[in-house]
Amino acid sequence: MPLIWNELLGREKYQICQDPDVFNFSLDSMLLAYFVTINKGTKSICDLCSGNAPIPMYLTLRTDAKIIGVEVQEYTYKLGLMSIEHNKLEGQIELINDNLIGINEKIGKHKFDIVTCNPPFFKLGNHNINPTDAKAIARHEILATLDDIVKEASLLLNSKGRFAMVHRPDRLVEIIDTFRKYKIEPKRLQFVYPKMGSECNHIIIEGIKDGSEGSLRILAPLYVYKEDGKWTEEVLKIYNFKE
Repeated sequence: MPLIWNELLGREKYQICQDPDVFNFSLDSMLLAYFVTINKGTKSICDLCSGNAPIPMYLTLRTDAKIIGVEVQEYTYKLGLMSIEHNKLEGQIELINDNLIGINEKIGKHKFDIVTCNPPFFKLGNHNINPTDAKAIARHEILATLDDIVKEASLLLNSKGRFAMVHRPDRLVEIIDTFRKYKIEPKRLQFVYPKMGSECNHIIIEGIKDGSEGSLRILAPLYVYKEDGKWTEEVLKIYNFKE
């Protein structure tokens, strides 16, 4: 299938290059980019597992801060570069083709105000997974585990910097334990549901490096679809769509 260009959801300002056979950005990325706390003091952001750069691109709508994205898969990285260049965002976004493990040694230890990540959700099990398959690498912890990612985020963040991540609810206890292992104290948590009455299928969590223990805020639940199958007002706002 040939490459396609989509609007960055409802953001007519930007277009993003995609290959449906390999990688498409998802709702997860937009929820995370909307959720993460950004203030006037935010000067530097690092996005891990950047894919074709939807999170860095969305974040430029919220901040003028310098953004570095890190993507290990060369082809997906090239799609991101095409989108960044097409939208003339080279002055704000730098995309790097590299493994996130140890990336702090290359781009700066304790340098960033914010780190974001939409990581592979699934642990490797006993079932067979092609370790070179692009979709498998994006979905499974083949090249980096949850522990690898949180450790690297901690090394990248300055003291009181924020790490925000979207993930699956069945790994929430492990996520909180891993945050604390690397001195990132959970401070904001939101549960995402496909619709009212359904089980939670995603969480978005944010922690502060060297933050004081406790004071975790549980935000109002976010529902993606209404009973009629249309997006809720909250999601329409994030997507910048109008019904």
